[in-house]
Amino acid sequence: MIFSKQWWRAALIRALKTVAQAAVGLIPAAATITEVDWLTVAGCALLAGLVSLLTSLAGLPELD
Repeated sequence: MIFSKQWWRAALIRALKTVAQAAVGLIPAAATITEVDWLTVAGCALLAGLVSLLTSLAGLPELD
């Protein structure tokens, strides 16, 4: 079943990894840590996580 507990666990782990990767990728765009636009970083990272969850609807290879 696509929305089993196992599916949600795998999809959320994948989404959290994507959120972290997106956030880390955006931080170096500022010259110093005090110049980081944290709202933009958070927004982009959360959007990446949502896209990851939607992509997981197509299937998760780790559950095959």
